Amino acid sequence: MPRFLTLLLAGLALMAQASAAEVKVAVAANFTAPMQKIAQAFEQETGHKVLLSFGATGNFYAQIRHGAPFQLLLAADDETPLKLEAEGLGVPGSRFTYATGKLVLWSRQPGLVDDKGEVLRSGKYQRLALANPKLAPYGAAAIETLNRLGLLAAVQPRIVQGDNIAQAYQFVATENAQLGFVALSQVQTDGRIAQGSGWIVPASLHQPIRQDAVLLGAGKGKPAAAALLNFLQGDQARAVIRSFGYEI
Repeated sequence: MPRFLTLLLAGLALMAQASAAEVKVAVAANFTAPMQKIAQAFEQETGHKVLLSFGATGNFYAQIRHGAPFQLLLAADDETPLKLEAEGLGVPGSRFTYATGKLVLWSRQPGLVDDKGEVLRSGKYQRLALANPKLAPYGAAAIETLNRLGLLAAVQPRIVQGDNIAQAYQFVATENAQLGFVALSQVQTDGRIAQGSGWIVPASLHQPIRQDAVLLGAGKGKPAAAALLNFLQGDQARAVIRSFGYEI
């Protein structure tokens, strides 16, 4: 290879490396799988590096208020990003709904969960897992659903709580709980529940689970953070989001 071409390629590589940056993102636990795919595609397209942390939205809110250096928050609700913006910790005008989630009552046991959720009334289970409703919007939606069905008092002794929706899923996946309210994205593959049995909770039984993203103060003026926000609103990311059962 001619020397000038070698130097040109080396120079271009150095320029690309210099323009690449890291973006630190706090992501609601229910969005783990789709965000991992989106981040991989984003890194390949832009050269930026995405550092992901997954957990409960309520915990992230507390961490951000105490100075955690996240540049973006992908919450499991629309209230937390709004609150951060009102408190001066979110960048005004950056907030948008990246997905609307679906709640599902799920069991690893085939046939246990019927298509109307009547198993909740049957008593054919010992434990019912859900995420902490004070920290996780999917947990709050589960409690609201049980209230609407008039079942909360009856099932309360059977409830086991996880800190977030990922932990609630683990309780059911390991069969430490026979049933659990989890995110559809955690159990869906190719448009169907991949294992066990499940009931997709009608949207009329709880408030919409609108999941908003917001640019945080630490990400203001950072090209990588702005680029990821834009990427999340593009066709490639939206296709991934829909494939996991979310609505756009």
